[in-house]
Amino acid sequence: MIIIISQSLWQDQPYVKLPQPRLQYKGELVQDGKTEKLCKLISRIHPHIKELLVVGCGRGIEAAILAQVLDAKVTGIDVLDDFDPEASTLADLATGDATALAFDDASFDFVYSYHALEHIDRPKRALAEIARVLKPDGGYWIGTPNRSRLIGYIGSKSASTAEKIRWNLTDWRARLTGRFRNEYGAHAGFTRRELGALLREALAEPRDESLSYYELIYPAHSRTLAMLSKTGLDNILYPSVYFSGRGQ
Repeated sequence: MIIIISQSLWQDQPYVKLPQPRLQYKGELVQDGKTEKLCKLISRIHPHIKELLVVGCGRGIEAAILAQVLDAKVTGIDVLDDFDPEASTLADLATGDATALAFDDASFDFVYSYHALEHIDRPKRALAEIARVLKPDGGYWIGTPNRSRLIGYIGSKSASTAEKIRWNLTDWRARLTGRFRNEYGAHAGFTRRELGALLREALAEPRDESLSYYELIYPAHSRTLAMLSKTGLDNILYPSVYFSGRGQ
């Protein structure tokens, strides 16, 4: 079973609310341009996924894509009941609380949480719940915005240039006033070190997949990405950070 935790699993209003993608089709397959590529990495981490959970599934677009591409039974939860009708035919989408998952222990082969953890008031509790419902030999993929980033939102296809500029200015005002943190309502995320430490407390040793992710999404820039990684500039230039791993 695959579980998806949505981007909107937050209790308070987000500092920056990103627009939700719409369902797009190529032939009979649902696509968003990135998630289907990410499935290649997920399959490498855990090649035999039957049940998957998405924590913070938003409208359920990613959950639908994961279900189709990975040929798995996918459950997606979110605090908001705003699911795409077509996505609901491909994945089991329901409202839920990431800090109190309504599933039995060891229920899922894989847990996927993409840009949701930064919106959850008690991220440590949410990760403990993920560890509980994940099978011992299961796997996970968790990503958040990079709190050390210089700029963000560049890859958002559903946002205008004006919105991206406004959101980055908002972020920088928060930085300059010492309030660029999730608990202050900023869309901050976690630094690579912070996210790795959080994951390490609840799950088996996490693997930093940030470089692998960007190489997959931007294959024409592999040399530049390797240089950023070698020099440490990736810590401030990557807009987001990603980790994978297995259950305890």
